[in-house]
Amino acid sequence: MEKEIQQANPQNWLQLYGDMLYQYCLPRVNDTAAAEDIVQDTFLSALKGIGGYKGEASEKNWLFAILKNKIIDYYRKKASQQTVTASSVINDSEDPWFNEAEHWRNNTGGGEWHISNNETERKELHTIINLCKDGLKELPQQVFTLKYMEDLPSEEICKVLNISSSNYWVLLHRARLQMRGCVEKNWL
Repeated sequence: MEKEIQQANPQNWLQLYGDMLYQYCLPRVNDTAAAEDIVQDTFLSALKGIGGYKGEASEKNWLFAILKNKIIDYYRKKASQQTVTASSVINDSEDPWFNEAEHWRNNTGGGEWHISNNETERKELHTIINLCKDGLKELPQQVFTLKYMEDLPSEEICKVLNISSSNYWVLLHRARLQMRGCVEKNWL
């Protein structure tokens, strides 16, 4: 039996997928207005490109693919509007991991992490991780989001954010350390 090709149905998109797309987008951009705009732009792009929808993927997957590209475009646009300075990467007076001379501070080892199978504890951890991510400075937060939430390769992140590879690795390393410290402080 031949697989039936699905037709796109834009009249139902908002009702069927609006909340899902928004819930996916919001933690990635940390801005309700931007998330709303990105979802709206996703629907608009889908309408404009509806002729290209072949029904090979589900309508939902097709819309999510467009949304993911819109999120990357959002970060690309933000990167073109910001300038990278040393203070946008890290503020030494607030850095628990490195001192002013860029050397490791003493006693920065972390505790042991035990991930529970309890659904309530897992939700609590997810909430803490999002709060900690929101506490990162803008550029490290963008690197962290694109790496761990959008699963982009490092080369693509460098292109999107218009940063060098070495800057990327410093930002990612420090974001990881800050995230670890924040999660340990607030969850463990």
